[in-house]
Amino acid sequence: MSADRETMAVYEARAQDYAQAFGKDHKANPALIAFVAALPRDSLVLDLGCGPGAWARAMLDMGLRVEAVDASAAMVAEAARVPGLVVRQATFDEIGAEARYDGIWANFSLLHAPRAAMPAHLAALCRALKPGGLLHIGLKAGQGEARDALGRFYTYWEVADLAALLESLDMTWGHLRQGADKGLDGAVAPWFTLTARKT
Repeated sequence: MSADRETMAVYEARAQDYAQAFGKDHKANPALIAFVAALPRDSLVLDLGCGPGAWARAMLDMGLRVEAVDASAAMVAEAARVPGLVVRQATFDEIGAEARYDGIWANFSLLHAPRAAMPAHLAALCRALKPGGLLHIGLKAGQGEARDALGRFYTYWEVADLAALLESLDMTWGHLRQGADKGLDGAVAPWFTLTARKT
């Protein structure tokens, strides 16, 4: 299954707009601070769906080694401007590493995957983590699947449903955070983030 064409078209056309709107310095973000603190020193992290690379830049600045992927060529081009960042174009289906990463940062990227595909994506991420590795995931809260005003595809998740998938992979989850923010489409939407540890 490839990335949703309409969603990718939005990111291809508006990569610079996205970078300007969401490319701030994230080093003071509580979720990122907790994620970095929970990892061994000099950990290797995968930034899944890295966008313009702002989160990856923060992780590099905080002492992590970072590999980044995004399905959008325009986003990869933006992220490639981050000094020291290893970045390549790839879809969720192309994550095939095994026991490579100490951590995976999937911050509001997997929300573009259809619900039916999520179990396979999470299983691949679990395989890509080293034993004891840490997954951060951010999703929009709610139910169902829909497109936003820009045409991007979203799957909305309840915490309990995501938690059940993680538990089925023998991952222990916690550090739940919830909020609501304005997106690229201008709409305010509820969200949650959590982390899951591979056993």
